[in-house]
Amino acid sequence: MIDNREPRGRSARTARLCLALSATFAVIVIGRAADSPITFSDVTAASGIKFVHTNGAFGKKYLPETLGSGCAFVDVDGDGWQDIVLVNSKGWPGRSAGSPARSYPALYRNNHDGTFTDITKASGLAVELYGFGVAAADFDNDGRTDLYITALDANRLFRNAGGGRFVDVTKTAGVADGGFSTSAAWVDFDRDGRVDLLVGHYVEWSPEKDLFCTIDGTHKSYCTPESYKGTSPTLYRNRGDGTFESVTSKAGLADPRSKTLGVAIIDFDNDGWPDLFLANDTQPNRLYRNQRNGTFADVAVAAGVAFSEAGVARAGMGVDAADYDRSGRESLVIGNFSNEMMSLYHNEGGGLFIDEAAVAGIGRPSLLTLTFACFFFDYDLDGWLDIFAANGHVADDIQAVQTSVTYAQPPHLFRNVGRGRFQSATKDAGRALQEPVVARGAAYGDFDNDGDLDLLVSTNGGRARLLRNDGGNRNHFLTVRAVGTTANRDGIGAKVTVKAGSATMTRTVKSGSSYLSQSQLPLTFGLGSNVAAERVDVEWPGGRRDTLTNVKADQLITVEEGRGLRTATR
Repeated sequence: MIDNREPRGRSARTARLCLALSATFAVIVIGRAADSPITFSDVTAASGIKFVHTNGAFGKKYLPETLGSGCAFVDVDGDGWQDIVLVNSKGWPGRSAGSPARSYPALYRNNHDGTFTDITKASGLAVELYGFGVAAADFDNDGRTDLYITALDANRLFRNAGGGRFVDVTKTAGVADGGFSTSAAWVDFDRDGRVDLLVGHYVEWSPEKDLFCTIDGTHKSYCTPESYKGTSPTLYRNRGDGTFESVTSKAGLADPRSKTLGVAIIDFDNDGWPDLFLANDTQPNRLYRNQRNGTFADVAVAAGVAFSEAGVARAGMGVDAADYDRSGRESLVIGNFSNEMMSLYHNEGGGLFIDEAAVAGIGRPSLLTLTFACFFFDYDLDGWLDIFAANGHVADDIQAVQTSVTYAQPPHLFRNVGRGRFQSATKDAGRALQEPVVARGAAYGDFDNDGDLDLLVSTNGGRARLLRNDGGNRNHFLTVRAVGTTANRDGIGAKVTVKAGSATMTRTVKSGSSYLSQSQLPLTFGLGSNVAAERVDVEWPGGRRDTLTNVKADQLITVEEGRGLRTATR
């Protein structure tokens, strides 16, 4: 599958772009040694992104300060280029004079030349809130991607009005959902052609309920979630008229014990109906099987994903679902606390998962790190899904009691070498992946439209990082954008299967996953040395199927439900 030759079939537009950029910023592929590693370069400053996260910390050690916030690659203006959304928090009310300036989420518009322009104020997103997560989808099927931002006390739904403008429709839609909201995801759980909304919640906390916790017996430290009561997730059903209704209890999801940080949509039993996974912190994880009648049943214990192999509930953070071994079944990767290692629950079929993290090669390297965001993506475009994990501890004083664990930590990049095994590629991936940071959210997306997938990482109380993939596009690729007609407009829930040479790869269009974040909606398939895909099948929610044959590599194609290939951009 692997081809070390230069990518073929690039558009004249991309060629001109590469020539126009400075040496600091250019996507350098020509002249790269065939056996040189693929690297990620920190192009944050060169791209014009100046975002710095505010968590409001001022010595009180409030629990929400540890969570950080998420990020997203979203094409908000529909021009085919991924824009960037960065969620922010704020200072705490009641602080004395000298409190920090007001802080807002940030929206950066892609300028198509490797740079971005901050359009937050003009966009209508300059709203101060103690924000955490972001989930993006076209909830009203008008062809424009809308944004949902989770926060402490009240979330916000911003409808995309076009022209780079958003309108706050939270009150009308009925999705404010107070409390301590974390990760969210859009999902058409009842397959009625409209995306619904799943919102995870953490614990019952407020400044008035804040507890004194300590790790050295003297000084106040951040409490663990075990000190607080859990809170139930919320499931909102889209009525189709711009409003939503909470169906949490009716759907069987009411669970006051949950302490959810990550959510993922997974069709683990391949019945065509989306199931829900909640990664819980110090509580058993939940796997809700869709019973196809508007209700769900928690099968996590029977499936083997609720606890560790020792029968202990771990501190689940971020989560993602994908078919990483081409078995035809979606498995799970979960970020856990330090000294717990990550989880890699392989889907064995028949409703059973087995944690393969240790034997797959990601267990030992992740033992001492605290992983928040994690996801599957094919960074080298060889047709096998790799794993990225963003790490950083919650306690800034952790080394006082655990000398082997640090607050700032470098990320993990695990390369899929086939047969269910991974190798650490972090040290070979460039200086940007060597730097320890206090990472939280992370997403992938092809921001420069050169075919390979770049990284966006948010940090707690620090600057965001845009990491450009240099060299991944030496292999061929095919990116597929799904547009539903009977199904929801974004094609969320559609399964795309690409056959190229000896490889058959299946991916699902999805919202959410990772941690408080969202990656691009279009699906990128690595084709290796193959210059075309013999077959592309799109199975839409509801069962309709569109099939394309002999699709050339190195392009973005748009497939519309019932019409097949609508556009192709090289």
